[in-house]
Amino acid sequence: MPGRGTRRNAATAPGGAAASLRPSLLSAALIGIGVMAAVDEVVFHQLLAWHHFYDRATPQVGLLSDGLLHAAELVAVVGGFFWLSDLRRRALLVAPAAWGGFLMGAGGFQLFDGLVDHKVLRVHQIRYGVDLGPYDLVWNLAAVLLLACGAALALRARRRRTEDTRTPPGDRRP
Repeated sequence: MPGRGTRRNAATAPGGAAASLRPSLLSAALIGIGVMAAVDEVVFHQLLAWHHFYDRATPQVGLLSDGLLHAAELVAVVGGFFWLSDLRRRALLVAPAAWGGFLMGAGGFQLFDGLVDHKVLRVHQIRYGVDLGPYDLVWNLAAVLLLACGAALALRARRRRTEDTRTPPGDRRP
């Protein structure tokens, strides 16, 4: 283990380059989950007032559930940023993997909300008193698009990292 102040890069980290992608991806995914939860809560719960996180009880319980969701999203964002900052401080942050993780976290939250919360558990719907088909379709397709873009970025980061560790330093792409 290096002493205090010693910096390692991804190539010299234990486990090699591939091992360093995972923390970047996961820390940013945590931020993505928190940010998407915040967007959902602010836009759909507060501004549009279409639903609460838990709509199967009184409005007071719905408001309480929104507050608990807000607290959880703040913990996710703050925890993710501390983790991401630590990776950056130790020169272990892989930015393309982090961006991929952010998008996958956001898309994963949205898809979980759209399928599990809306359809399986039925804790709330996107909107009430309207045909849900178009809303569900757009909601879940947007989630899949975020997931696909995030996965593409993460795979690109992984391929590039693998190429960089196999290619002699003078032969690397700029």
